[in-house]
Amino acid sequence: MLATLLSIMIVFLFLNFPMMIPLILGPLLVMFIYNGDKLDLLMNTFMKQLLTGIESPVLLCVPLFIFAADIMTAGKTSQRLLDFVGSFIGHIRGGYAVTTAASCTMFGAISGSTQATVVAIGRPMRERLLKNGYKDSSAMALIINSSDVALLIPPSIGMIIYALAAGQGVSVGDLFIAGIIPGLIVFLAFAIYSIIYAKVKNLPLAPKASWKERFHFFKKALLPLGFPVLIVGGIYQGWFTPVEASGISVLYALILEVLIFRTIPFTRIPKIALSTGLVTSAVFILVAGGQMFTWVLGYARIPQQITEAVLGTDPSQLYVLAIVSIFFFIGCMFVDPIVVILILTPIFVPAAQSAGIDLIHLGIIITFQAALGSATPPFGVDIFTASAVFKKPYLEVIKSTPPYIAMLLVIGVLLILFPQLSLALIN
Repeated sequence: MLATLLSIMIVFLFLNFPMMIPLILGPLLVMFIYNGDKLDLLMNTFMKQLLTGIESPVLLCVPLFIFAADIMTAGKTSQRLLDFVGSFIGHIRGGYAVTTAASCTMFGAISGSTQATVVAIGRPMRERLLKNGYKDSSAMALIINSSDVALLIPPSIGMIIYALAAGQGVSVGDLFIAGIIPGLIVFLAFAIYSIIYAKVKNLPLAPKASWKERFHFFKKALLPLGFPVLIVGGIYQGWFTPVEASGISVLYALILEVLIFRTIPFTRIPKIALSTGLVTSAVFILVAGGQMFTWVLGYARIPQQITEAVLGTDPSQLYVLAIVSIFFFIGCMFVDPIVVILILTPIFVPAAQSAGIDLIHLGIIITFQAALGSATPPFGVDIFTASAVFKKPYLEVIKSTPPYIAMLLVIGVLLILFPQLSLALIN
């Protein structure tokens, strides 16, 4: 049954159908082939599974966090963050590259989306990097890979999807908190590399900002900086749930951009909401299809067959996490991370539980590999986002990515070997 299912899905993909079509029609056709005599029962079951996939309250986080990110992307939040960070570290050797990594980290803590971060931070920072002697391919590689942090720190859309796919009462709030240290490690690795790269290439220094200018930019960035503090601090202190935090994030974004900064007229909000609705509808269709796909896998006992074939009968924790990392990394190189998380998570969660792996730690490993794969050739989604935004050919976009991929692979190994990097703040 698995071979038939994969064959049908591959045919749909080669015919250039969007991923939601093979994800939904593949399981439907497979069940029709093997259980065609129970068509009425199958259709009822499929409809129930589609609705079950999107009935979880935690999914309310997705459109609200996306809406908040869209509002801040349309406004001047990213520019205020760039000016603030740049005023303090822009003058050091490699300062603009470090500013890019830091700003991607900060905006990721607002948007939760790697692609939104590429758009919001990438456009203004690419110009600054080029003016300060960076090659275009190096600037784009830094932007693409720095945006990966958005999947690791709250409010990460990938973590929300993982919590939904894993079930077992996995806490979105705990995942958010657990991703902070890995996200900061990625930022520090990129910052150190950027400083060394700038010294080796002898890149020019930017003018040093005065303390008066720094204080000016700090005042302009103070309210945007309060966004991640409010969300993370509120969840960590138990003031509100992740779903409530997503609603507060929208309110906060509206107050900042519409009422205080006045960078967005209120009449533009419906257009932004429409854009959010289109993105959300695609995500929800994928989630619904993922639920149906998962049900078919369970019906055919495919997860058990795969785990027995790949992991054996009594795998160690390290072996399970290594196999999970490989599967998710390769999967996200070719397919959207949301789809990969929805399909593969239910397969590996039982094996991880049997090996005694904390599901929060597993979630961090999975979202990290999803982030890494989304910026890795041949088909990482962030690569195509950057190619479209910067209007540059594919090969030029990926030319300078290998050093960043190597750093992320090393960090991935560290996360596997040292679970406390993920669990320290939780414990």
